[in-house]
Amino acid sequence: MSDVATDFDDYRFTAIGLFAEAFTGLNSRFAAQFEEHRVSPVEFEVLMRLARSPQNRLRMTDLAGQTSLSTSGVTRVVDRMDRSGLIRREACPSDRRSSYAVITEAGLARLEEILPGHLELVQRWFIDQLPPEKLTQLLESLRTIRDAVNPCATAGSSEDDAARVAPAG
Repeated sequence: MSDVATDFDDYRFTAIGLFAEAFTGLNSRFAAQFEEHRVSPVEFEVLMRLARSPQNRLRMTDLAGQTSLSTSGVTRVVDRMDRSGLIRREACPSDRRSSYAVITEAGLARLEEILPGHLELVQRWFIDQLPPEKLTQLLESLRTIRDAVNPCATAGSSEDDAARVAPAG
């Protein structure tokens, strides 16, 4: 038994617990809609990351940094999605060890099918729950925390990053 008494009412437990409960609750609201469209939550996340990136592509390592997947996990998901035609791999011309994941027309079409219902759910269960000023504060706070705990979360997602890795000419 420890000599230090633990305060189970510590506000830090409450803060992280509420965050986890909200995240889990939102994910469960989205799950049925993803199933309707035959896409897993991680596949949806990969499609969205690629669709929102310059030239609809990210280096595999950047994709791993932006998602909840390890490098090997990204490889497995990308391989599966490549076989289903939603994304494809491209070699990196400047680094033979690197490759890109690129969303295909079929992947963009799948997103077009999913997004109206998904955005409706996001609006209902996330956006509409807060007045605009509180939502702005929440988004700023989430960015601050995200940048502290996952500094790679935006790697490859800006035009500057794309120019840095794009072939010359």
